[in-house]
Amino acid sequence: MFNVPLDEMTPEIRRQAKGINFGVIYGISGFGLARNLRIPRAEAQGFIDRYFERFPGIKEYMDATVAFAKEHKRVETLFGRRIHTPEIGAKGPHAGFAKRAAINAPIQGTAADIIRRAMIRMPDAIAGLPARMLLQVHDELLFEVDAAAADDLIGVARDVMEGAANPVVHLDVPLVVDAGQGANWAEAH
Repeated sequence: MFNVPLDEMTPEIRRQAKGINFGVIYGISGFGLARNLRIPRAEAQGFIDRYFERFPGIKEYMDATVAFAKEHKRVETLFGRRIHTPEIGAKGPHAGFAKRAAINAPIQGTAADIIRRAMIRMPDAIAGLPARMLLQVHDELLFEVDAAAADDLIGVARDVMEGAANPVVHLDVPLVVDAGQGANWAEAH
């Protein structure tokens, strides 16, 4: 969206790009995006318009997903898990929400399937390490590990998470896992 090379991406640009990307997927208006990013409404609408111009496949995906949901009253993750969409035919104020939910469910559902697969594989993968998986928050896994084994754990956990979709689903865009460490979750970020 900003024509910035990856190595020149600042946290502020990344925050705005994420706001635009997720906002568009959730059907945000120019007004809503302007409010979220604290930018003028015309600039926000320009981002939305450019987004669909540069990535026409996104609009095609959104339209096809809603059409599938209307016909079948469900959507599916890449792993084939079904998510029912009984409200997809709603009228009035609920119609927009039902469409956004149908568009989002395969994406978020696939992400949930992937993290779940990683969690199932993790105990065997880290069995030889002085570590244990404590919890999952969205797409993050939190571990407790002896400090001397932290780097080993990061390597193993990264491999498991990045390969979690295999062999069932081949992703054209590879998953990349960031890792951090610290005395608590906040420090690890």
